[in-house]
Amino acid sequence: MAEIAELMRANLLGVFNERDPARRREVIAATYAPDVEFADPEGSVTGHDALDAKAQGLLDASPDLVFSPAGSVRVAGDLGYLPWQLGPEGAAPVVRGVDIALVADGRIARLYTLLLTD
Repeated sequence: MAEIAELMRANLLGVFNERDPARRREVIAATYAPDVEFADPEGSVTGHDALDAKAQGLLDASPDLVFSPAGSVRVAGDLGYLPWQLGPEGAAPVVRGVDIALVADGRIARLYTLLLTD
């Protein structure tokens, strides 16, 4: 069973920052429950294929940007919290946000992304 902190890092770096589709799908299979629910300000999707499509869409829309952690993973019970940033590598971020995940049976069952505007 993976640690929640490991799952949070895999979500950010191994999925939403991974441009190789085959590697991303491997990480998705190992990180999320088959019926994972993902919600962000644009809406929600369910399942591995939909999550993969969501990640690919974000990567396609930001070809010169990279996700990186903007702080430590915090864990409380079955919840994980990870602040992140998106921007050109080595430069100031253009977007900041947080991921909050509910973990069940060693995999992310629900994932929520919030954008920070302050």
